[in-house]
Amino acid sequence: MAIESFAFNIAEKVLEKIASHTYKEICFAWGLKAELKKLEDILLTVKAVLMDAEEKQVNDPPLRLWLAKLKDALYDAEDVLDEYECEDQRRRVLQLYGTTTKKVDHFFSCSNPIAFRFKMSAKVKQIRERLDEIASQKSKFHLTERYESRHVMPRERALTHSFVQPSEVIGRDDDKENIIRILQGSSDSKQISVIPIVAIGGLGKTSLTKFVYNDERVRNHFQLQIWVCVSEEFDIKILTEKIIKSTEDGMRHVEKLKKLEMEQLQRILREIIGDKKYLLILDDVWNDDPMKWNQLKELLCMGANGSKILVTTRSNKVASIMGTIPKEYELSGLPEDECVALFTKFAFKEGQVKRYPNLLKIGVEIVKKCKGVPLAVKTLASLLILNTDESHWKSIRDSELWKIEQKETDILPALRLSYEQLPAHLKKCFAYCSFYPKDYDFSNWELIQFWMAHGLLESANKDEEPEDIGLRYFQELGSRSFFQDFETREGIWITCKMHDLVHDLALSLTQNEFLAITSSTTHISHNVRHLLFPNSTSLPQDLSALLQGLDRVRTAIFQSDRKSPSSQSDLDSYLLRFQYLRMLDLAHSKLEISLDWIGALKHLRYLNLHGNSRIKKLPNSICKLHNLQTLVLSDSIEELPSDIRYLINLRFLVFSTKQKCLPMNGIGCLTSLRFLAIAGCEKLEHLFEDMQGLKHLRTLIIGDCESLISLPQSMKYLTALEILAIGNCENLNLTLEEKGKDDKHLAQFNLQKLILAKLPKLVDFPEWLLQGSSNTLQFLKLESCEYLKELPVCIQNIMSLQQLEIEDCNELSERCEPGKGEDWFKIAHIPKIVWSKIAHIPKIVINGSDIDSSDD
Repeated sequence: MAIESFAFNIAEKVLEKIASHTYKEICFAWGLKAELKKLEDILLTVKAVLMDAEEKQVNDPPLRLWLAKLKDALYDAEDVLDEYECEDQRRRVLQLYGTTTKKVDHFFSCSNPIAFRFKMSAKVKQIRERLDEIASQKSKFHLTERYESRHVMPRERALTHSFVQPSEVIGRDDDKENIIRILQGSSDSKQISVIPIVAIGGLGKTSLTKFVYNDERVRNHFQLQIWVCVSEEFDIKILTEKIIKSTEDGMRHVEKLKKLEMEQLQRILREIIGDKKYLLILDDVWNDDPMKWNQLKELLCMGANGSKILVTTRSNKVASIMGTIPKEYELSGLPEDECVALFTKFAFKEGQVKRYPNLLKIGVEIVKKCKGVPLAVKTLASLLILNTDESHWKSIRDSELWKIEQKETDILPALRLSYEQLPAHLKKCFAYCSFYPKDYDFSNWELIQFWMAHGLLESANKDEEPEDIGLRYFQELGSRSFFQDFETREGIWITCKMHDLVHDLALSLTQNEFLAITSSTTHISHNVRHLLFPNSTSLPQDLSALLQGLDRVRTAIFQSDRKSPSSQSDLDSYLLRFQYLRMLDLAHSKLEISLDWIGALKHLRYLNLHGNSRIKKLPNSICKLHNLQTLVLSDSIEELPSDIRYLINLRFLVFSTKQKCLPMNGIGCLTSLRFLAIAGCEKLEHLFEDMQGLKHLRTLIIGDCESLISLPQSMKYLTALEILAIGNCENLNLTLEEKGKDDKHLAQFNLQKLILAKLPKLVDFPEWLLQGSSNTLQFLKLESCEYLKELPVCIQNIMSLQQLEIEDCNELSERCEPGKGEDWFKIAHIPKIVWSKIAHIPKIVINGSDIDSSDD
């Protein structure tokens, strides 16, 4: 059953727009005060009953239909108001640059402003009348007025406490020992042994398998261990690539794997496995086609006797097709006492249980309703932590959602309950996570840019940066167990994924707005706002007809097309129809496109062309996208557009270029920029000199620029910079020549993280990078800087530094040995030090004492 959600969010967002200073100016400029006041009054009356309506719709189909109509009209109202914002941004750019040249005036020429005024006035009136008619019907549903602040303060709980590490799995010790015995058992047959673990979703198959996989006995028993997440797509070529990439030897082939034919992949796989005794984990298998399994099994019939394949699946049919043991290993629900132990671990702070016996009693009753499913227990427990209101716990226990008849494929009531308890602003943010495929590793930055493009990041504090709001939302959803499998990458960003059942929940919330087009799609509702296009071979033949009239689409995502050859398409004509498009993701798509039309998509906030090798040149019309906030360019781009400075709202930019130097009055004019990554610029020798214009830049990443010689003097004036990472720039000299004595004191960094890696010309540590960061720097990583002599004396004064990592810096590693190294006195105060003389063999020092790296 589709649930209509988010009308409350959209109504609140439209009201905030109308009340904003920007719209007060628009009212004055376009004579809209009276019409917008009427619209505001209607929205206020409707908003008051929306929370009650969204809860009661579950058992009231007419109310659900009313909500759907209202939500659709609210989206249209937002689109109309955004048109005024687009015009306001265009005028702002004209004020900044419009008087400089005739060329600029021509670039921004537009239709008659009087015609625009009449056209938009008619649109506002039309949407107001439509909403008035819908609002007039609300009385027949007998709804109660309720209010909730969208802006909920973040909870105190740390993100890292929200998921179970394999070493913390509760109640599966017997299962673990049983599976290890099976894996260690001898096999008389030359046929490879396949052991299926079968259970319903949420019982912990993957967690248990990780528990087994990381056990020292298993590590010692097998010469090679491989982990592959299979999920719903059982494509032999893709699976072979995944198996190769999951091995240390296979990492050497990562860049070329996509280009190789099946026979070449098979040869590499044979080389990697050889005659080794291996353990292969195939996690989350859905394929029940015996022919496909036999194809894969033929590729894996190598390795030493005793090699094993461990399969996790929800399907008994899959287990019977793949298994070679007499009976698959069936995982049952956790016993009640183990479920209670898991619940108390996540629902109470340490030592709290004894203080709240009344809550524990209610908690035990809630646990019984979870029917032994650990995911349900953990998610509800995460929901209740820090809330000691007994009535709230009872409302969870007594919720009507427990009474809904449960089919095998239905969303767990516990998950639905956890979603219902989210504040309104987090509900929509979570639902938008459905756009990611199952088992997809997404980063916090990626998700935050996604949310930002759709205007989901709102705060009561108007000075709070959208990126910080997004990080709060991300941490909040993580702490409530909606995300799992967190990993920190390079100390800069976090990746995670959603459990399959959580992903199913997200999909169920967006099924009326979001559509993944397949070859069998025969109809697309005009209410659909977000489209996912599969690879070109799966597009329906009559796609053009299907997309007819879809002028309100906000998201278009084109999945990686790596299996298909490059192909010509009618993409240009499709996308031009989506005049309200906010997000366009063409990453890794092989569809042949020109982008000449891109300037017409004036509402666009997010454009991703990463890995799209067909796009070598950008039209200058891309600079008409004044609302663009996120731009990720392909590494095949030859030159940045000359008028890039017109992108006045750009906050996130990743690019590569074939240029030797970056001109002034370009990127340096992007004053809204918060994140800048310059990567894979093989010919680039010099950056832009006017870097001081990036006064709000918080993250700067420079990587794989092998010809880069130096950094500009102006870089010292990036006073907002928090993260700086420079890597694999073999000719870069980080010594900054001072032009005057006073010059070196003008700028003060506030770095929190500094990473320097693979810089062969780095001999003396660039102390100027630490200038001003003595109270802010928390993380410092030095990797593969083989000629770096020593650490600067000033590092002993950086008391804020929490972690220092030194990897594959031979001389420096020796100087930093605990107790005896010449530089030890400079770093002895740092709580955590990770260092190694040889790459990937780290030694860890915590508060001055050595510990084994496996304890980290």
